[in-house]
Amino acid sequence: MFSLTALERRLAQRAVEPVDLADVKRRAAVAIVLHDSAVLLMQRAVRAGDPWSGHISLPGGGYHPDDGTLLRASVRETDEELGVNLDALPDARHLGPLAPLHPLASGPAGVEVSPFVFAVQHVPKLSLGHEAVGAFWLPLDRAVTGAFDATYHYAPRNLELPSWRYEGHVIWGLTWRILADLLELAKP
Repeated sequence: MFSLTALERRLAQRAVEPVDLADVKRRAAVAIVLHDSAVLLMQRAVRAGDPWSGHISLPGGGYHPDDGTLLRASVRETDEELGVNLDALPDARHLGPLAPLHPLASGPAGVEVSPFVFAVQHVPKLSLGHEAVGAFWLPLDRAVTGAFDATYHYAPRNLELPSWRYEGHVIWGLTWRILADLLELAKP
């Protein structure tokens, strides 16, 4: 079962350590936007040089010094990619961060991704930017039951990885790991 109340309580109890933005080669941030028990995901555009080209992901991307903080980077990227300005939504609440993760299978070496959790009461209107070709809401209350469980074969490294399959989409890798962490915190 997915419990937003349990998630909020656990995130509020976590100690947040300050992040030294110079201690990792590359930093990135993603936004986990929740509406009830669903999470907003996007399909990335196919682009040369993008290690996550065409993948299903959370909105997010690289930290820029102008962002000031990783939280601000997640908000900026969500606006750029999906047209959802979390600062301007009157019902958007920042619930807290999850632990940073490093991509294991794909992506550049040395990047660290920091997830930030938000909740919205109303489904926001989306306006896809050039980095996204689609977006959808994944029902986490069904994901937690195992309804979407599958395996993804990552051919470049001959790996079998846990994944979810939902309405023709495959959620795997870093996005799956971030959401699996979220589901652990959202258990009642």
